[in-house]
Amino acid sequence: MNRKMNGLVPRYIYAGSYTSPHFAPGAPNPSQGTGISVYKMLDTGELELASEVATENPSSLAINSDKTFLYAVNELGVDEDSNPLGSVTAFAVDAETGGLAVLNQRPTQGGWPCHCSVHPSGRFLIAANYGTGDYPVFPIASDGRLGTATFIAKGEGSGPDTARQSGPHAHMVLSDPQANRVYGVDLGADRVLSWDFDEDTGRLTASKLPFVQTANGCGPRHMVFSDDGCNAFVLNELSSTVDLFDVDPATGFFIWRQTVSTLPADCTLKRPVFDPENPGFIPEGTNTGAEIRLHPSGKWLYTTNRGMNTVAQFAVDADSRELKLVDVTDSKGDCPRGMIIDPEGHVLIVGNQNTNTIAVFAIDPQTGQLGNPIQVLDAPTPVDFVFGAKVEPTP
Repeated sequence: MNRKMNGLVPRYIYAGSYTSPHFAPGAPNPSQGTGISVYKMLDTGELELASEVATENPSSLAINSDKTFLYAVNELGVDEDSNPLGSVTAFAVDAETGGLAVLNQRPTQGGWPCHCSVHPSGRFLIAANYGTGDYPVFPIASDGRLGTATFIAKGEGSGPDTARQSGPHAHMVLSDPQANRVYGVDLGADRVLSWDFDEDTGRLTASKLPFVQTANGCGPRHMVFSDDGCNAFVLNELSSTVDLFDVDPATGFFIWRQTVSTLPADCTLKRPVFDPENPGFIPEGTNTGAEIRLHPSGKWLYTTNRGMNTVAQFAVDADSRELKLVDVTDSKGDCPRGMIIDPEGHVLIVGNQNTNTIAVFAIDPQTGQLGNPIQVLDAPTPVDFVFGAKVEPTP
């Protein structure tokens, strides 16, 4: 048992996975997962399995602000008649045990949904259909159940990588810190889309600047804002880079400031060349970016490297917010995908998709660096995480 970490607040944490008999993208073997795993994060930083709930391919999770309802995409493609099978599922959270109970499920009306987020109003869930490149909006009832999608925003465009960018591929959807706008990160079209959001109807309307065009072929995947909303950091999957943008919160305008690699200068890994017949296969000797997280202090930014199998750490300049790569840490597994930092910034948790492990690292409070892992535990195909409510002490 590791020592208690000062300031670390025990919480429930939820891990989403791909499920049997499906394959995670790029995985050599089918997943053995059954759904969402519920863990207790102890005051040592270690994770203790509390329960599991079955649901198909919950590859992205979202939770409402008061931690009472959790939502998951069910990342499925199309049936034999090309009808889309993607869906989202709502769960009620047990306040005492952190356990999940299924409330209902709704179709996303598209293929391969890979991300979802709860709007800050708490009244809508927005999802990203990777396969069809669109963004359905679902009303959330007072009991947490999802209504039928009331609006679907469509992406458009393509990129130069014919295997991965033949059309729009919605990879993430999120709101800015001020809840002024909703943004969609489109890997297929090399764009970050911007919408004004109507909190009464859930309708998305193109903003005055309807999209930001990123570098051709970079494949933007995920994005995070600074707390003040004045900067956005975009992780590019295909080019293993991070773009820094200055943002005007009033208008939503993005201005490019910097692009940095997630790989050290002496790294010999290359950009993958994908086979159009098997675009999920990642060739050896290559790297792709997967997840991006900003430390609660705003001092450090972290990304995961699939191929190098590391977590990259960047120092964030206090004034310009420009990035400097300062360290890379072995993820202790193959294909680190999902990653999360606890709200107080004490631990970083990363899921190694292809080796079925979760690694928990302490974050040095002075340098932001990661040391040896506190724990590496077995977990089936872990690919996404969200924190839930605090674990109440046992009387």
